[in-house]
This record gives sequence, structure tokens and C-alpha cells, in this order.
Amino acid sequence: MNELWLLGFGAAVAGLVQGISGFAFSMVAMSIWVWGLDPLLAAPMAVFGGWFGQCISALRVRRGFNWPLLWPFVVGSAIGIPMGTQLLGLLDPDRFKLVLGSLLVICCSMMLATAQLPKLTRGGKTADAFVGLLGGVMAPLSGFSGLAPALWATLRGYNKDEHRAVLQNFNLLVLSATVASNLYAGRLRPDMWPQMSVVAGVMILPAIWGSKIYVGMSAAAFRSTVLWLLVFAGAFMLMSALRTLL
Repeated sequence: MNELWLLGFGAAVAGLVQGISGFAFSMVAMSIWVWGLDPLLAAPMAVFGGWFGQCISALRVRRGFNWPLLWPFVVGSAIGIPMGTQLLGLLDPDRFKLVLGSLLVICCSMMLATAQLPKLTRGGKTADAFVGLLGGVMAPLSGFSGLAPALWATLRGYNKDEHRAVLQNFNLLVLSATVASNLYAGRLRPDMWPQMSVVAGVMILPAIWGSKIYVGMSAAAFRSTVLWLLVFAGAFMLMSALRTLL
């Protein structure tokens, strides 16, 4: 019962954040779930929740399907998803917290700093494809498909709608493929349907509310607040993991 409460709470908070930003479901959910859920349950739930949230966003916040901008990310992810799937069975709970905490602290701190960084124009489609590969690798591990493209889109200087269009469409495609892969590999099993129902059920309203916030106002201040919270959450996870491992 405590596990279901933790699962539902993490999904609701993550659904709200994803509704506003177009990504970050897994980052938020895993920062909560890591304290009480088995990583082998939390990882597929993060993928499923991220995918379900993107389906809601696609209906609520329609942004153009910019294929010339999107295709390098998708091609890279097609290579990265099988790589991440092979790594999934090698997870250790404490090392998982160590890696996840490090990712949250480093990547979210970098995203907070991007407002002061110059726009990156080098690398072209090859660099975009590599970022897509990183997103693909992270998708089966924890549903973190959007983290690398989110940071990259910010560094590229995409405007708000371009940023949302890349993340929303990329995540929808990648997480759809990852959910299908998890079903085929047996990582999403029939005995997980109750947990999947909890995740889907509790995040619908928060995701809709988040999409309304995105449409009606700038999410810059809220995005900064969320990223700072994730940095602190990552720091706490690092301390917890290091305490156990040492």
C-alpha cells in the first residue's frame, strides 16, 4: 500500500511538471520513487508514465511536427534504444541512485546555467543525431529520453515553441518505441497493470493543469524552480547512495 501511495504521488507531481515543460516526467518521478521503489519497477513505470503524459500533451498542446528539425534526433534514438535496453538488466539499486543523482545534479545545473551560455551552431545534424542517441539510451533505463534533447535545444537557442515541438514529438516517438520494446521483452508484465493504472489515473488531471499553465503563461520561473528542486533531490540521492556504498 505504501508503495502505491509513493507511486501515485510521484506520478502526479511528475505529470504536472511534464504538462508545463513537455518533458521531465521521469526526472521528477524517479527523484521521488527512488526512495521506496525497486528500480526494476520504477524504470518501466517511468517510461510508461512519460509516454502516457506525452499522449496527453499531444492532445492538449499541439506543436508543429517539424520533420527537418526532428529527424536527426529520431535516427540517433533508433540506435540508442537497443543499447539502453541491454543495460537495463544490469542495474544495482545503490549504484542506480548514484548515477541518477549525478545526472540530476550535473545536467539540471547545466540547464540552469544555459541562460548565460552562447548559442551553439556547430555540429549540425550529426550533433543532433548524437544527442538523440543519448536520449535513446536513457529511455529504457529510466524514461529520461528528453533530458539530453532538452538541454541541447536550449543550447541551440530554440524558441519556446521550437523547444516544445522537438521535445514533445521526440519523446512521443522514442517512448512509444520504448514501451513497445518493454512489452516485447517482458519488462512491462501483466502483473504490473495495477501499478500502470495508478500512474495513468493520478497524472491525467495534473498533466492537463500543467498544459494549461504552459499555454497561458511563461514557464521560465517555474522551470527554474523545478530544476533547482531536482538538483537538491539529486544531491540527497547521492548522499543516500554514498552512505550505503561506503
